[in-house]
Amino acid sequence: MSTELKQVNKLKKIPRRNENLNDTKFIERLIKISRVTKVTKGGKKLSFRAVVVIGDEKGQVGVGVGKAEDVVNAFKKAKTDGRKKLIKIPITKSLSIPHGVLGDKGACKIIMRPSIEGSGVIAGGAVRTVLEVAGIKNVIAKQLGSDNLLNNARAAIIALESLTTKSQVLKKRDLT
Repeated sequence: MSTELKQVNKLKKIPRRNENLNDTKFIERLIKISRVTKVTKGGKKLSFRAVVVIGDEKGQVGVGVGKAEDVVNAFKKAKTDGRKKLIKIPITKSLSIPHGVLGDKGACKIIMRPSIEGSGVIAGGAVRTVLEVAGIKNVIAKQLGSDNLLNNARAAIIALESLTTKSQVLKKRDLT
């Protein structure tokens, strides 16, 4: 009797942690690693801050920040933070965005416009990395204001979050 229960329990064991994260393969790209110091009464305390973009090249993307005493742990923390902040974005058949958008974060302003097929990603810095990891292949982007890499990446995420499809707009306006 007890051996039958043990066999049934073995079949029921399901790993719950990281179950839904492993079914899609994510790509991680490091934007920046900076060494930061905190001045305390006992002296200076060194740590590292990593900014990472994570995505699956199929419309999911997130930006994560992690801080630790060594680079490897900071990178791991940034990856987990990026997975927590994943967003889903609509992509057209020509691997572009549906319409032009603006994104603001701090002093950074990002302007994104759809582009024709074959033009590639025309963007610079952190915005280019975010768009490539998201799976967008044809887009024109311009960053204005600050050149802070973290704020530019976050402004790009805010701009991509505001993207809507035609069906979403029709549903919102009750025209279905």
